[in-house]
Amino acid sequence: MITHRRFESSDADEATSLIATTMLTTNIKDYSKAYIEDDLKHLTAKDLIERAKDFHCYVLVDNGQNKIVAIGSIGPYWGKEDESSLFNIFVLPDYQGQGIGKQLIQILEQDSYFKRAKRIEIPASITGLKFYEKMGYTFKNGISQVDQEGLYRLEKFNN
Repeated sequence: MITHRRFESSDADEATSLIATTMLTTNIKDYSKAYIEDDLKHLTAKDLIERAKDFHCYVLVDNGQNKIVAIGSIGPYWGKEDESSLFNIFVLPDYQGQGIGKQLIQILEQDSYFKRAKRIEIPASITGLKFYEKMGYTFKNGISQVDQEGLYRLEKFNN
């Protein structure tokens, strides 16, 4: 059974491992190893703990295996109260394609940062683009190319 809860500092090492495994297994199809290794330098356990102070970070746990299988965060978009952004959304490769990512997005979209925002942005990897489009996110300002960071800027509007 998959359950969710807020990220705790004690989750940081396991979450860091999940992110590295996912990037080196799934994202490696779309990015160079050097790109991924550089990205992972900014996704350490310490970084996750610091970000959780400003963002609402959630983990999904496979209770049968007693392990974290997904992680994602939501927070203010550059400090704005009427805009938010999704960050660091990862699902372990063995759990991809089973609805876990969809479940995670639905949890993030029930968060207060999502509900108060008129607009939600996500810096989406090439790997995640089709998934986020299925979840209702579209290209920001119609720009369908990756930016200088190798990411698509996607957005969704709340009514």
